[in-house]
Amino acid sequence: MVHQVVALAADVPPGTFLDATVGGGGHAAALLDANPDLDLLGLDRDQMALVAANERLARFGSRVTLHRARFDQLAEVFAELGHDGRLSGFLFDLGVSSPQLDRADRGFSFRHDGPLDMRMDQSADRSADIVVNEYDRSELIDLIRRNSDERFASRIASAIIAARPLRSTAELADVVVSAIPAAARRRGGHPAKRTFQAIRIEVNDELRVLRPALEQALGALIGGGRGLVLTYHSGEDRIVKHCFRDRTTVAHHHGLPRGLPVAETKIEFQLLRPAARQPDDQELAANPRAASARLRAIERLAA
Repeated sequence: MVHQVVALAADVPPGTFLDATVGGGGHAAALLDANPDLDLLGLDRDQMALVAANERLARFGSRVTLHRARFDQLAEVFAELGHDGRLSGFLFDLGVSSPQLDRADRGFSFRHDGPLDMRMDQSADRSADIVVNEYDRSELIDLIRRNSDERFASRIASAIIAARPLRSTAELADVVVSAIPAAARRRGGHPAKRTFQAIRIEVNDELRVLRPALEQALGALIGGGRGLVLTYHSGEDRIVKHCFRDRTTVAHHHGLPRGLPVAETKIEFQLLRPAARQPDDQELAANPRAASARLRAIERLAA
């Protein structure tokens, strides 16, 4: 949804734009081309992504600063770089990137045989191998349900435990497929898609760190600045929706008698539209992977 991202960022004030998940630098390059008065701070915990982004964004010279960090470490990044902590805008493009999916050795994809890895930060201790081969049945059921809304989580968890040890993504995909009833396999895409997503989210602790990261980025926005978030499944989108809603509505005062005076809460943010934006038909034709993408946008009101 590059075109929609660029359009939403067109009116942000001059300053620093944060790409909290810079990946290969595609969104970043489009934003810098369209906004000559913006500099970019790009974060990623994947060193390979930073190498690719550095190559793609080299033509922008000193306008770009890339830093290896998880996006909930924004305050530490500002301190380390000596940055003033003020943002004109930010983008979080959540989930896994196409280059990560397309490399079998990263272990993200059920379509390519590779090791059970799935770590975005390859220096991290926990890999998919640990989750698949060491978590007990109740832990597996919980994470598969929580991270993917998979209705056959119990059957899948039992099948994984019975097949241990599992050593490759192909083995895991086969086990997951065999655990799902034949009628259910014929709809909703590849039967292992949701389980792989759930395990990846667990490995990288993606949902737990999302809200704190958003709060830090929102706190750094200057007046007129905009925050944009691309999500790819309901768990992510729910967190973003609730975070943005909380920042754009007056808190309810539960349990207080009617008519009791309550201090007014100043609203500092507004949603750019209530519902999430979705890819258009042209983008879906060019990039089927974008089908589940949802884009939400928020703006800090001018002082």
